[in-house]
Amino acid sequence: MDKQDTGIVEGLAPAEDGGLNDLLEKIPVLAGLSRRVVRLPGGLTNRNYRVVAAGVDCVVRIFGNEPELPIDRDHEFHNSRAAAEAGVGAPVIDYLPEHGMLVVGHIDGVTLSEELVRRPGNPARVAESCRRLHQGPRFAGDFDMAAVQDQYLATVRTRGFRLPEGYLANMEYVHRVRAVLDATPVTTVPCNNDLLAENFIDDGEQIRIIDYEYSGNNDPCFELGNIWSECHLSLDQLEELITAYFGRPRPGKVARAQLQGLMSKYGWTLWASIQQATSSIDFDFWSWGMEKYDSAVAICSDDRRFERLLDEAALPE
Repeated sequence: MDKQDTGIVEGLAPAEDGGLNDLLEKIPVLAGLSRRVVRLPGGLTNRNYRVVAAGVDCVVRIFGNEPELPIDRDHEFHNSRAAAEAGVGAPVIDYLPEHGMLVVGHIDGVTLSEELVRRPGNPARVAESCRRLHQGPRFAGDFDMAAVQDQYLATVRTRGFRLPEGYLANMEYVHRVRAVLDATPVTTVPCNNDLLAENFIDDGEQIRIIDYEYSGNNDPCFELGNIWSECHLSLDQLEELITAYFGRPRPGKVARAQLQGLMSKYGWTLWASIQQATSSIDFDFWSWGMEKYDSAVAICSDDRRFERLLDEAALPE
C-alpha cells in the first residue's frame, strides 16, 4: 500500500505517530492532507520531521523542553526569516509558538559531514555562505558567548550539575581571552553561532545554512572560530576559511577566530553538562562536552601557542 496515500508516518513508534499527526493537523498548509512523514536524524534539543504532502515539502521542527537552556523561539523565527531573505536559509512557511513548532521549506541537497566541510575547496564555499548570511538583514537579539557561559555556569553551580575537573581553575585563561576580545571590539553581524557540519546543506550551487536556535548578532570571528572547532578544521583549513571570508590573508583574524573557538569550546562544555543532567534524549552529552573541554585545555596549556594567539589577536590590521 502506498504510504503517501494513507498518511502513515515512517520510522516512528505508534504512540509518536498518533501524537505527531495531531500536531501536523494544526499546521494550515498540511491540515487535511495525506502526507508522508520521516523523522530526520540528529537534533539534540528538538525533533525534526520532513513532511511531504500535495504541493508541500517541508521540515517541521518541534521544540524541545529546555527550561535550563533559555532559547528565544521568537528570535529563532525572526532570524530564520532573515536568513532566508539573505538567500542562505530555508524559506519559513509557518510558526506556531502555541504548539511549539516552526515549519520551513525542505532544502534538497547533501547534508555535510565534518569530512565534507574539510574537503578541498569547501572551506572557501562555507566562507562565502557565511559572508552572505552576515551581510543580510540584522538579526533579533545578540549572542555573546562570554555572557552565555556566565549564565550556563551559574545554572550548573546553582543546580549542582557536574563540572569537568579543573574547569573553574581554567577560567583564568578564559578571562584573558575575554580581555583581548573586549579590547579589540568589532562590528557585529547576524550569525548562526552553532555551525556544526550538519547545519550545512550543499544544494549543488551553494552551501545553505540551517537551524537558527542560537542565532544572534555576533563577532564574525566567533562564527568562523566555531566552524573551526565544531568541524575539526586544521589550521591550514582555518586560514583558507579566513582568507576566503575576508578576501585576503588576515593572520590576526586567524588568531581571533581561534580564541573565539576556544570560547566556544568552554561555553558548549557547560551546555553539555546541563543537557546531561536534564535531557531525556538518549545521547552521551558528557563525552561530547568533554571532547570540547579537553581540546580547549590543550590549547591553553600550550603556553607558547596561547600567548602567541593573544598577541596576534591584539595587533591592529
